[in-house]
Amino acid sequence: MSPVETSIPAGYTKVFGRPNSLSDAPTTYCPGCHHGVATRLVAEVIDELGIQERTVGIAPVGCAVFLYRFYRCDFVQAAHGRACAVATGLKRANPELIVFSYQGDGDLAAIGTAETVHAANRGENITVVFINNQIYGMTGGEMAPTTLAGQHTTTTPRGRDVATTGYPLKISEMLAQLDGPTYITRQSLHDAPHVAKARKALLTGFQNQVEGKGFSLVELVASCPTNFKMSPQKANKWLVEQALPAFPLGDLKVRD
Repeated sequence: MSPVETSIPAGYTKVFGRPNSLSDAPTTYCPGCHHGVATRLVAEVIDELGIQERTVGIAPVGCAVFLYRFYRCDFVQAAHGRACAVATGLKRANPELIVFSYQGDGDLAAIGTAETVHAANRGENITVVFINNQIYGMTGGEMAPTTLAGQHTTTTPRGRDVATTGYPLKISEMLAQLDGPTYITRQSLHDAPHVAKARKALLTGFQNQVEGKGFSLVELVASCPTNFKMSPQKANKWLVEQALPAFPLGDLKVRD
């Protein structure tokens, strides 16, 4: 695939641009949503590793349902929650492929819990990008498995009651207890230093697959300003003050 061409005005020098693996199609994400940051970071990593021609992504059901429009590599659309199962099939059919799924918390941690857990437990040589924004974003802001205790959503208008709905599900901690995974990490997208750490984590997650090391999951804690009913700035502040204490950052499992 040829690089995306952009014109540079006379007298200007281009120092930053769109990754080659990212298309010029407008995204469908809301303003201030961290999905846009995560989507770009994945494209940057694909470019850096030089794997665009053999990469296949799995698009989820959720805010990233149109992900196949945003990348310049092959994609498969999976049924809700089944991305890890589809990724497993692709990778086993053609081990030379670099296969990644990109999933929100409703997709991965609710209807897709079984597929995620068992792919991790088998140590499938795939890379999972997990966006944890503590809410169902696309369908109206309902409570997700990762919704915080007391958090207000359209289905918990008085706040999540753990006595009836349980506690936020900590997927990374769960998977880190299994023998199969190679790399489990949780990062955040709320400011530039953390975005840089998230990029490094994604690079590791994809590099592990290139080297045949097995299952990697990179969880990215994100905000959803639209359904939080906050400005992007306030949503970032809420993420730091409320979400990150519940979902502490860092590597949970690293296996050579």
